[in-house]
Amino acid sequence: MVALAWPVMVSQVLRTLMRTVDVLVTATFSPAAVVAVGLADLYGRIPLRIGLGFGSAAIALSSQDTGAGADANRAEAVSSALCMGLVAGLPIAAVGVAFGGPLIRLFGARGSVVTLGATYLGVVLATAPARHVSLVAARALQGTGDTRTPMYVTGLVNVTNITGSAVFGLGLFGFQQYGVLGVGGATAVSNVLSAGLLVAAVRSPRTDLRLVRPADPTVARQLVVVAAPKVAEGLAATVAEFPFNALLLGFGRPVNAGFQIGRRVYQQVTGPLSRGYRTAASVLVGQALGDGDPGAARYRGWATTGLSTVTVGIVGVALFVLAPDAVRLLAGGSPEALPYATGFARVYGLSAVFLAGFIVLSGALSGASETRIPLVARVTGVFGVLVGGTWLLGVELGWGVRGAYVAVAGRYVWMTAVVFVGFATTRWASRAAAMMAARDTAED
Repeated sequence: MVALAWPVMVSQVLRTLMRTVDVLVTATFSPAAVVAVGLADLYGRIPLRIGLGFGSAAIALSSQDTGAGADANRAEAVSSALCMGLVAGLPIAAVGVAFGGPLIRLFGARGSVVTLGATYLGVVLATAPARHVSLVAARALQGTGDTRTPMYVTGLVNVTNITGSAVFGLGLFGFQQYGVLGVGGATAVSNVLSAGLLVAAVRSPRTDLRLVRPADPTVARQLVVVAAPKVAEGLAATVAEFPFNALLLGFGRPVNAGFQIGRRVYQQVTGPLSRGYRTAASVLVGQALGDGDPGAARYRGWATTGLSTVTVGIVGVALFVLAPDAVRLLAGGSPEALPYATGFARVYGLSAVFLAGFIVLSGALSGASETRIPLVARVTGVFGVLVGGTWLLGVELGWGVRGAYVAVAGRYVWMTAVVFVGFATTRWASRAAAMMAARDTAED
């Protein structure tokens, strides 16, 4: 379990460190730059959500077919997922380049926030197809049990990204200072480089995977069946961020900036652990089901969840205690956001154990091709608890930002409860077995 999880954790540390550096660099410009990049990043998550959807489908089928020794089916699934991800990114790239300004204005932002946000958004979304491909390829490799190759690629790419953000964003070493454009450009270059390196890794004779011309409609349909709820789940979370950020902006720009900073601190220190365990749960559950052992799949899901909640919970407590010092590192040119950043970081620290439980149990269910239950948990959590709770407590009852604090924590408690019941009581093992039988998964 740990052998599978730790390379993913390292990859996520590096990825979140890259995003943290972006916040650090933009915080030196102005509070408007922090808000602009934070708002643009909400749209920037759309390729992430879609890529993770197809990636979840790829890791589910790849791990199951690896457990069953069905190499031909695995090659078909991975190749189809890569093609789907590439095509799905094209319209996103076109919209991002053409409509960056209007998209940022939807939040009610004005002036320099719109200008800076549109610049960042257009550059980053232009590489949406590459982002999709890299996410699918990485998870296809992870589904075979190879979590180290994506780690190596992520390490190289994110060092490049971090260096580019600092050098071209700040104008170091005699280079021209491009500000937000330099930060976005570094991310765009890293997306393209990551896609190229990971596809090369998939095609390499050193890996167990191979690429073929997709031709099996059953495999394609199953990819869509598994990916669609995951994509919808991610998009729901992204869409919910729009009214939530609008509510925060209603409390004041420093509140919104504080939220961006506080969330970035949490993502840096606890997110990588949860995501590493999630990947391990998906792979272990999927391979056990492919091997025809649903009992082992269930045990592995619970065991990974237990380990994640303990370790992430400890880190969450540390984050709560050290939140003032942690957020100060990112506040930069936004000192007025500091108290709100501390508050959000502490909320995330206290709720880290629930977030870990949700993420890992969702991963276990995804490894069994069951992505509908996490979708229900996410949609009800983000719209019913996060947005609805912030509006009710913060606006209607006059709690202000304290209402947002309660809603952020309450969302994770609710979502964890839903997936816990789903993993404990539903027939996900039978569903996976039926899908494997439909695509004739058998040892080649």
